Amino acid sequence: MGGVNVLCMNAGDDESSYANNSNIQKKVIQNSRIFLEETMKKSGTIRFPECFKMVDMGCSSGTNTLLVVTNIVNIVHKICHERKLKAPEIQVYLNDLPDNDFNTIFKMVPQFCSKLENGEGDKSSKCFISGVPGSFYTRLLPSKSIHFVHSSYSLHWLSQVPEKLGNYNKGNIYISKASPPGVYEAYFDQYKADFSKFLQLRSEEVSPNGQMVLTFAGRSNADPTSNDCCCKWELLAKSLQDMSAKGFIHDDEIDSLNLPLYTPCVNEVKDIVHYEGSFTIDHLETHEVNWDLSNDEVESASDKNNSGKIVAKAVRAVVEPMLANHFRTGNSFMDKLFERLILMESLCNI
Repeated sequence: MGGVNVLCMNAGDDESSYANNSNIQKKVIQNSRIFLEETMKKSGTIRFPECFKMVDMGCSSGTNTLLVVTNIVNIVHKICHERKLKAPEIQVYLNDLPDNDFNTIFKMVPQFCSKLENGEGDKSSKCFISGVPGSFYTRLLPSKSIHFVHSSYSLHWLSQVPEKLGNYNKGNIYISKASPPGVYEAYFDQYKADFSKFLQLRSEEVSPNGQMVLTFAGRSNADPTSNDCCCKWELLAKSLQDMSAKGFIHDDEIDSLNLPLYTPCVNEVKDIVHYEGSFTIDHLETHEVNWDLSNDEVESASDKNNSGKIVAKAVRAVVEPMLANHFRTGNSFMDKLFERLILMESLCNI
């Protein structure tokens, strides 16, 4: 669980895939579009460079990936149209870990580029898309080469499970009310080190006057055990314990499982950015997004009325590869595990 390469979403486009269960991530992208436009207007205060280079870090896979690219391309064209400027060529770097489902993205790129070139507005500009596999907690791009950095719903993932934990957080898989003293501190120390590293590395890659828009899961309460950040993971831990009681997995495997994520509060983010010193915050805003968002094109009518099922499918799309890697029985018990999580989620919503 310590290695970053374990962290990938469910690939493909089947019922359990991330592509078909990432509506909360889509909503985050939609909510942040206005701030994306405001920030990019600052990037093009006078005019855009001949080739505008941007990177999407933690791009994952599915339609959300190209939704981000579409938004950025459309915003660049809008700004250029308003200022009577020639639209630049756009180089898009899509970054995620090597085990990310890049194949699904690349299969969509030709059609995406064709629609882009045949769309309205300035058709003379080109968009070039390439993949950059690797952890965003390492250097990924040449010095001072990037004009715009974007990351959506990724920076709450850590580079590794906090080393101090081991089997110390028994029965839990994240910070919870039942966690022993020191668990929160271990998680926060890892997050502080990782986020500081991310900022420092991006400062080396971003060109002078470059900009960033970062969105990630956080918590509204300073208390790290509040329901808005750990409730879903406590229910998943209880579901795993039920699997152990039925003999599918062992208690010691649960005891050694700690999710490599951290959901910071606003003040923690502000403090880290301030003390690291590479960037300043132009704007910081929080939004509440429900986990049980449905999608008319994906979910059936029964799913829309079943919050527990929608939430469990969203959780499964994100954590199933990690769980299958961690437990000796692999993914053989996953259907039963998430059936149990559906029941627990549904009971919580009664």
